[in-house]
Amino acid sequence: MTEKETTLTSRTTSAEAYDEWHARYSVDVQADAPWHRLIKAHISPGKDLAGKRVLEIGCGRGGFSCWLARQPHAPRHIVAADFSSTAVQMGEQYAQAHGLFSITWEVGDIQAIGHPDRSFDTVISCETIEHVPDPRKAVAELSRVLQPGGRLFLTTPNYLGSMGLYRLYLRLCGRTFTEEGQPINNLVLLPLTRNWARRTGLRIVRTTSIGHYLPFPGRPPIELPIFNHGGIFTRWFGLHSLTIAEKPIFLT
Repeated sequence: MTEKETTLTSRTTSAEAYDEWHARYSVDVQADAPWHRLIKAHISPGKDLAGKRVLEIGCGRGGFSCWLARQPHAPRHIVAADFSSTAVQMGEQYAQAHGLFSITWEVGDIQAIGHPDRSFDTVISCETIEHVPDPRKAVAELSRVLQPGGRLFLTTPNYLGSMGLYRLYLRLCGRTFTEEGQPINNLVLLPLTRNWARRTGLRIVRTTSIGHYLPFPGRPPIELPIFNHGGIFTRWFGLHSLTIAEKPIFLT
C-alpha cells in the first residue's frame, strides 16, 4: 500500500469512528459546554459577529453554530464544518427544522480547510485540534483562512494541571486515556497552543481557562470552582482553555 493509500485509509477509518461517536449523542441545543461558555463570555457581538462571515470548524452536531445564528447581532453568514458527516447532518437537520437558514453546513478537515485564504472575519474552533493527527497544521489552517483584523477563538483541553497528572498516572498504569471514547486524544498544553498560534503570525489577545478538578480513579472528577476566577496563576492550569488571537493588518 502506498503512503497516499495509507493516509486515505486512515482518514476513512477516523471519519467512520467519529460518525459512530457523534451518533451516540443529540444536538447540544443549549450550547452550554464549558468551552462554549468561555467563548460566550469573551466574544464581542459588534466586533466578531454582527454582519460578519464566521467559520466554526469542528462544529460537531452544530449546537453552537445554531446559537450564533439566533443572536440579536448574528453573523451575516456562518459556515459550520466538521470531519464527521453524521454530525453535520444532525446539525443541518436541526437548523432547517428551526428556521436557521444563515448557516452553510460542510464536511471538512481542519487540517486542510476547503476555503481560500482570508475567507472569514471570525474563526471559531472548539475542542478539535487535540483530536486530529497534526494539531499544529490545524492551527496554521485556522490562521490562513482568517481575514487581517479578524479574530480566532480557539478552545482546547489544557493538561498542564491535575488532569495532566491523571493522564500520566493512567500511562504508568498501562491504561489509555480517552475523552469520552474519542479515537484521537493528543496531549495539549495551553502554552503550546499559544505558541502554535503565534508561529502562524497571529497576535495573542487573551488567554484564560476554567475547570479545576481533583481526579479520582473509578469516579467522576471533583470540580473546584473556587479557582475559576481567572487569576494570573490559576488561568494557566484550568482544563478548559480559551486562546483569542488576532491577525494583524499589514500596511502595504
